[in-house]
Amino acid sequence: MTDYRNEPPVNFADEAAKAAMQAALAKVKNQLGQTYPLVIGGKRIQTEQTSPSLNPANHSQVVGHVSQATRQHIDEAFAAAEATFKTWRYTDPEVRAGYLFKAAAEIRRRKLELAAWQVYEVGKNWAEADGDIAEAIDFLEFYGRQMLRMAQPEPLVPFPGEVNYEVYAPLGVGVIIPPWNFPLAILTGMTTSAIVAGNTVLLKPSPNSSVVGYKFIELMEQIGLPAGVINFVPGAPEEIGDYMTGHPETAFVSFTGSKNVGVHIAEHAAKKVDDQHGIKRVVAEMGGKDGIIVDNEANVDAAALAIVQSAFGFQGQKCSAGSRAIIHEDVYDEVVSKVVEATKALTVGTPESNAAVGPVIEKKQFDKILSYVEIGKREAKLVLGGTADESTGYYIHPTIFIDADPKSRIMQEEIFGPVLSICKVRSFEEAVDVFNDTEYGLTGSVFTLNREHLAYAAQRIDCGNLYFNRKCTGSLVGVHPFGGFKMSGTDAKAGGKDYLRHFVVSKIISERM
Repeated sequence: MTDYRNEPPVNFADEAAKAAMQAALAKVKNQLGQTYPLVIGGKRIQTEQTSPSLNPANHSQVVGHVSQATRQHIDEAFAAAEATFKTWRYTDPEVRAGYLFKAAAEIRRRKLELAAWQVYEVGKNWAEADGDIAEAIDFLEFYGRQMLRMAQPEPLVPFPGEVNYEVYAPLGVGVIIPPWNFPLAILTGMTTSAIVAGNTVLLKPSPNSSVVGYKFIELMEQIGLPAGVINFVPGAPEEIGDYMTGHPETAFVSFTGSKNVGVHIAEHAAKKVDDQHGIKRVVAEMGGKDGIIVDNEANVDAAALAIVQSAFGFQGQKCSAGSRAIIHEDVYDEVVSKVVEATKALTVGTPESNAAVGPVIEKKQFDKILSYVEIGKREAKLVLGGTADESTGYYIHPTIFIDADPKSRIMQEEIFGPVLSICKVRSFEEAVDVFNDTEYGLTGSVFTLNREHLAYAAQRIDCGNLYFNRKCTGSLVGVHPFGGFKMSGTDAKAGGKDYLRHFVVSKIISERM
């Protein structure tokens, strides 16, 4: 077994890579509009009711029609998962890890094809789509190795006359609810971390990325994963969401998405129901209002570039997106000027053409972001953007507000779109206080060349992932284990060495010799 290494990105400046991506896009485009079934216990179930998944860059284009699970289907999926769990839990951990390594190899072989599906279904440009595929590979390679490590009994403190050690056992049947914005990476990481630990799952993908979710199921079948380990149940949240999380057979819920939904899931799962086997675990990552602090002793060019990359990469549709910039008054005007000029250089266009900025995901989100733009116009000074076009796709131009009050809504509330709010502070200490003054605690960045200020930030800033002198997006599996606290989640570090512990119970074995 080789040591773990992160999957390298594709260099689309290379003509061969560019041509290969264009060929993958053409191939996938010819497959748009198909109908996709549920997959329960290995059986494909085509339902009468389907939901269209639309291309956000061209909302008249249907990427696929996806079957919709009912509560009856959920009961069938739990039955299939429970039956499979009886054998899967005892499958050799090395065999379970082997499926992850096979899946990584298959995704690596189909990397550009899978990236092309993301271009059409969620509006990622080529580099963003490739980054998502690479992260999916990383999760598979990393969690497989972690399972091999955890499969070895852990020795405990020696005691005369006894042999004592710790082993792990799976929880049972879990419910996996991933987001649309990293449609393969996060879905893959959430699902395979649970199954490699010996659990079986019901996977409910986001309605906005269910076709990519089906491609994952298809791939896992191709590499020979036993039927019933993963049961694919896309459906309307209002129809099956609470039913799944409140089901007596649910041992755990793994969720990534909005704060409001995550809090509701935690509350709903905590209520005991008849025939429930144990207290349900909830592993949740719920977004953020992330910020970048720029000190008066910072490299302002690097800071400005990082602010633009963090705020507008994938249209700001990342839980780690840097939607706040908190800048020392001594360098405020200079940094603002550089941020505005760099943002003006971003091209807005179709993901298919690999534009820097593409559409936001759907009409509902489009309208919500624009409502925040109107709020921003009343709360701060608009210096760039604020315009939109939905004639063909859901396009919102990168928008920058300056001179924002730290207590204003645009500085406090998650917007999840290409909107950046900037405020001025008089000291580094004030900047840290402003950063901490939100209900979230996910990611943040600090730009300063002052070592004392870095030490102060390391101790005082409240967020799960804190970066110094670099952007606050782009975490790498194993390198930057990812997860926040406060209202950003349960601080389960995805891509970290202890992540699998969330999906197992500990057993202490003691033998008198």
